[in-house]
Amino acid sequence: MEWWHWIVAGIALVLLELVIPSFFVLWFGLGALIVGLLTLIAPSFPLTGQILLWAIASAVMTVLWFRVFSRFRDKTQIGTAGGDIIGEIGLLVADTAQFGRGKVRFQRPVLGAEEWPCTSDAEIPAGTRVKLISVEGNFFKVTRA
Repeated sequence: MEWWHWIVAGIALVLLELVIPSFFVLWFGLGALIVGLLTLIAPSFPLTGQILLWAIASAVMTVLWFRVFSRFRDKTQIGTAGGDIIGEIGLLVADTAQFGRGKVRFQRPVLGAEEWPCTSDAEIPAGTRVKLISVEGNFFKVTRA
């Protein structure tokens, strides 16, 4: 294979990642780009070596992503289980009547936002520190901290 075949395949795989948002195809595309650049530098590199290098580079980048870099991601993202955030302390910025709606603000974003609508089993005035006890749909259930 010529060097530009690998470059075109790599660009196509990276662009395919835009259509299939799995964040997995990207690594195969970057592996193909690496092989394309190496084949440009050393045109006599054999095809079996090119394919082997592509497979190894893609696998190494995939493993590095899932082992090294993914641990730096925020663990409280939308769609995650509520158990990771239970017990978070926030400040009530809008009063809650018994079983009524209020609004709670957290110091750092929780599930992607700093403010969330909330409910409570008791009346709690604004300015009170509250603790998150459950996630119920789009609302957080809170109690006095």
